[in-house]
Amino acid sequence: MKKLFQGFLAVLLIGAVVIGVNHLLALRGEQPKAAGGRGINADAPVPVLAAGARVADVPVYLVGVGTVRALNLVTVRTQVSGALIRVAFREGQDVKKGDVLAEIDPTIYKAQLDQQMAKKALDEAVLANSRVDLERYANLVKSNAVTRQQYDTQKALVDQQGAQLRVDQGLIDNQRAYLNWCTIMSPIDGRTGIRQVDEGNIVSTSDTNGIVVVTQLQPIAILFNLPQQQLSRVNRAFAKGPLSIQATEPDNRTVLDIGVLQVVNNQVDQTTGTVQYKAEFPNKELQLWPGQFVNVRLLLGTLRQVVVVPTAAVQRGPNGTFVYVIQPDSTVKLTNVTVAQQDDTEAVIASGVAAADRVVTSGLGQIANGRKVVVSGDSASNEQGRSEQARLDNAVAESRRRHERGGSEEIRNETQGATP
Repeated sequence: MKKLFQGFLAVLLIGAVVIGVNHLLALRGEQPKAAGGRGINADAPVPVLAAGARVADVPVYLVGVGTVRALNLVTVRTQVSGALIRVAFREGQDVKKGDVLAEIDPTIYKAQLDQQMAKKALDEAVLANSRVDLERYANLVKSNAVTRQQYDTQKALVDQQGAQLRVDQGLIDNQRAYLNWCTIMSPIDGRTGIRQVDEGNIVSTSDTNGIVVVTQLQPIAILFNLPQQQLSRVNRAFAKGPLSIQATEPDNRTVLDIGVLQVVNNQVDQTTGTVQYKAEFPNKELQLWPGQFVNVRLLLGTLRQVVVVPTAAVQRGPNGTFVYVIQPDSTVKLTNVTVAQQDDTEAVIASGVAAADRVVTSGLGQIANGRKVVVSGDSASNEQGRSEQARLDNAVAESRRRHERGGSEEIRNETQGATP
């Protein structure tokens, strides 16, 4: 009886272990193992996500990183030295060309201008007297009252004094320019930055910081680089007409502004193997700011009526790129494809997939060529999958029952053999 009892406990322990292991495997999503070690659910449909291939027009973009730069940027400096008596702008103010920004004390320059104008008036009076004397010499030389030499000398004196008047006028113009420079005006349309000097300070032409920086924000420019391998494509497209460029946020989805390519630089940077490009943007909403880093997308053209699938469906293997195409019997077929263009969201398929095909986009690590799948969200496939799963669950239950019955038979046989 002791041996019978020990055998009974051993069978119960083995049954409990088998049931516990199967339950643990089920919780972990693995297939329960039968007594022979073969996976009972090895042929169960794998749940996947799928998407249909479609025909669409796909834009062809070249993507790079650009730096926003002001189309014009001017450091406003004084052209004369003196006391800054007025600052006529607010920091961050939009100004127009010719608007007064600051004033320098003009007292000295106005006095010097008056002095030059008085000097010119004096020389004009001397010239007028010399011209009268020249007329007298002209009449006297006819009667031989004066010599021809005296006449020529007087004529040269008149010419000399006329030249002096022109010198005086030049000095006046120069002094008037200095006086005008005492009023500092904006040279461009733009926005003022932070003021670099306050009223009451002495400013000089040697000051490097200037008074303020005026930046043109509308329109604005972006400089970016692309690999030299794309140069021929860009030049061919640029020769046909203007090329549109999008400036986007780092997520490549939020478009900040749309501009036009203006310049392809005339040389390749040999240190980086890239070519620099310049684009101009209207920047009406001031989304672009000088010094800002943005992503740029240069539109080269559009692929018309091509087959497109989600990028997640495209896989790479030893034989190249491939996708899993769902067949009518809910199996998947590994199909090699040729990808013409690909980005983060969609891929253009040149060959291998038709517009009516459905491709697997998720669950790719659990499937293989010819494996049955069930597509989440597909009612027909889900019903088939549920039926198949019910059949497999019944098989598991039957296997467990057979195992338990086998253990009971063994106990019964041992009991009968032990009866005297």
